[in-house]
Amino acid sequence: MNNGFLSQYFEAVAAKRLSAVEINMSKSHQHEFNGSIELKNVLRTTEKTQFVTKFMWIEEQNEALSEDGFVTWYDARENHPKRSEYRLYFPSNPVIEMAKAGDTLFIAKRTDGTLLIIIALSGSTIETQLYWLFGLSIPTDSGFHLSEIDQKDHEIDFATRFILDELGIEVEEPENDLIDSLLEPFKDKFPPTSEFSDFARKTLRTYVNPIDDPDNTLLSYMEWEEKLFRRHERHIVDLRLKEGFAKNEVQDVDGFISYSLSVQNRRKSRVGYAFEDHITSILIGNNIHFERKVQTENKAKPDFLFPSIEAYRNSKFPSDQLTILGAKTSCKERWRQILSEAERISEKHLLTLEPGISDNQIAEMKAHKVQLVLPSSIHQTYSDNQRSWLFSVKDFISFVKGKQDTNIIHGRLFN
Repeated sequence: MNNGFLSQYFEAVAAKRLSAVEINMSKSHQHEFNGSIELKNVLRTTEKTQFVTKFMWIEEQNEALSEDGFVTWYDARENHPKRSEYRLYFPSNPVIEMAKAGDTLFIAKRTDGTLLIIIALSGSTIETQLYWLFGLSIPTDSGFHLSEIDQKDHEIDFATRFILDELGIEVEEPENDLIDSLLEPFKDKFPPTSEFSDFARKTLRTYVNPIDDPDNTLLSYMEWEEKLFRRHERHIVDLRLKEGFAKNEVQDVDGFISYSLSVQNRRKSRVGYAFEDHITSILIGNNIHFERKVQTENKAKPDFLFPSIEAYRNSKFPSDQLTILGAKTSCKERWRQILSEAERISEKHLLTLEPGISDNQIAEMKAHKVQLVLPSSIHQTYSDNQRSWLFSVKDFISFVKGKQDTNIIHGRLFN
């Protein structure tokens, strides 16, 4: 699949830790960043320039606040014959007001000439993800650190797309003509999620092997279905927008908002169900015994229970031969749901697609005996210390297969 490169979206990025004098308006009213060499290399002009800017503040759970505005790049000593002193002025806005000393500031120059200014909570997952995305290391001083994207360019893989989506940047698809022809049978309707997921697996043009390479298989399934879905969604939403939102010849604002929310909710729910469907296909392909969404205690329903609910409810079946797997495309705060889903199983496994989860969140997972499972190619977005602990999809399949073989040897039931 031709996914393009990061340099199609960004030219350069500078990042720094915010100091109190820069961001705490009770201590300073300057509303400016000094024009360091790194910042000059991002903005790439000596002329007074006002940049159209999107400001974003993102905290640990990736809850975001965004604001459209502008910043002004200017020489404070423009009239001095020999000296120049460049500064980047930013007006106060709700995003800037959320920032505090110690947060990380990213100033990114887009290829369309606009800026994206992101303020990320220090130690958060989104901060880790952005450092990886832009090829930056964590600053050890108070200055800006520069990344020239064309020098650290990389193809837009699943992890890159994941982070860009968090930033509200939609990746351009070079395969739209092919996708349109494939989607023709669906016309102007959304098929059931399981049917669409099956369709994605059957139409995938990349060779995959769920037995030899379940990691790449899972990502290929998810990425291809996402492309199919987004294209089909665009077609259906375009038709609805052309109909307009009018009620008794008056623009129906509430109707438009309701429709917009339904589109967002469909995206969120569909991707979760698709993830589970593709995992199911891979487990079946590997001849793994399991059940989906069966009830354990307190009406909890784990995404995947191994080997069966009958084995789980049989007190004679060894607890250490039972396994549960939660499936969350992104963790955020939802990963804790798995903790109460099967009391007999002390160590939980959680399969996710989220790149670069923070050290703080990983430490909390370890403390609650949650083993994180990710497709192997996403491991690159994690630190060296974290990688040694992570499971790949293949690791997990070997883990449950080992238990399954043990139970077969001892003649224990599966279903």
